[in-house]
Amino acid sequence: MASGNPSLLAAKLKLANGSLIPQIQLGLYMMSGREAARAVKCGLEIGYRGFDSAQMYHNEREAGNAISTFLSGPDNTANLTREDVFYTSKLSSNSTYYDTIRRSIKKSVEISGLGYIDLFLLHSPYGGREARLTSWKALEDAVDDGEVRMIGVSNFGVGHIEELMASSPRIKPVVNQIEVHPFNTQIAIRETCAKHGIAVQAYAPLARALRMTHPTIVELAGKYRCTAAQLLVKWGLQHGMITLPKSIRKERMMENADVANFEISADDMATMDGLDEKLVTDWDPTDAA
Repeated sequence: MASGNPSLLAAKLKLANGSLIPQIQLGLYMMSGREAARAVKCGLEIGYRGFDSAQMYHNEREAGNAISTFLSGPDNTANLTREDVFYTSKLSSNSTYYDTIRRSIKKSVEISGLGYIDLFLLHSPYGGREARLTSWKALEDAVDDGEVRMIGVSNFGVGHIEELMASSPRIKPVVNQIEVHPFNTQIAIRETCAKHGIAVQAYAPLARALRMTHPTIVELAGKYRCTAAQLLVKWGLQHGMITLPKSIRKERMMENADVANFEISADDMATMDGLDEKLVTDWDPTDAA
């Protein structure tokens, strides 16, 4: 492992609206509040500048508090400010009741204690067309009111993206956060996102460790003298995606981001692309009505 903090943690991707987003972020899914607080603190010390939470994760308060505590504490040797840390949350469920969504967004901002949320997503397309579009309108207004800086979607399939874009949204989604890794490449969704200038955020980029011993992964990790996890993270980065590897262990957090010293060849990228088996490691609402 390279000495010091992984350099790629400073890498940022420019979104369609001109804003920058950290290309490697720490996912906080399935972490207790206590675990999320520890992970965020550790991540900030290592050099992570993006943290991905959600109402459904039930750790918004602890994640936000960990950020605020770090920024105001003695460990902040880099003199980071709130503007240097990118924080994401997501709406737990869409609704046809606009006021319900607005209150829900405000509550997430309040619970985080961060003053505003950098990126707020619709967590899924569940609820039907009217609920999706009503919820999107509420997100747009949250941007106007300064509660949220940017908005996007998660687990949206091709039809959901086309539906939203056909509604002529006042503010366009900057990202679609979906499960993406070599065993679930999501080509159709990624192509639709690219057509509309929507960046892809890859969650479960390590396939939740279900394919770490796959012969091709083992072979290529040996070839590039990296771990299987590093190979999977690098694959996503080379495809221009924002990647959200999750860990509560400091050494794994560092390992997952320590991928600057190798480049996967075009042939090997194609080989990894060919591993697609539509593997879903958690849930897949992308074809919801």
